Amino acid sequence: MDWYDRLNDYFPEYEMKNEGQIQALINEKDAYHKEETDDYLLLYAEFPTFIFIDYLLINPATRGQGIGTKIINKLKEKGKDIILEVEPIDRQDEDTVKRVHFYLKNGFVKADRIEYSWEDENGENYEMKIYYWSPNADLPQETILEKMAKACQEIHNFRSQQYYGRMVANPEEVLHLKH
Repeated sequence: MDWYDRLNDYFPEYEMKNEGQIQALINEKDAYHKEETDDYLLLYAEFPTFIFIDYLLINPATRGQGIGTKIINKLKEKGKDIILEVEPIDRQDEDTVKRVHFYLKNGFVKADRIEYSWEDENGENYEMKIYYWSPNADLPQETILEKMAKACQEIHNFRSQQYYGRMVANPEEVLHLKH
């Protein structure tokens, strides 16, 4: 099974980028990286001041063996803030609970003042939660919001007109800071 099929089998459809868009990100964006082994698949963007984890998939057969934590620790060693999107916890879906637990266990904090939601091409609304880790203990959520806006612009919206006929994550519309 190729890497895209592995992602597609695991992540909800609304979280999946078009395969062509991901391939273009890998081939044309110096900041965008893919690491793939039998045990895991990691797609992320490394910017000067932060890392955005786009997809992290641990092989179901090797989950619980510390592989995810090793990957996260390797990224932390770069000394940059790390941000990512996580589905809200759904008590009917054990995977959502495990994912949030994994990130919390690895020192990530939920950006509880950031609202992040968008509509798909059918007008269906989706919400994600932003989690972050920082070597700087007092990272303001305004800074997280700015970095997430950059990830939306540079990654989610990369060639989005070509692949979806629209901007998929206009930061002005999908990201809001609660006061």
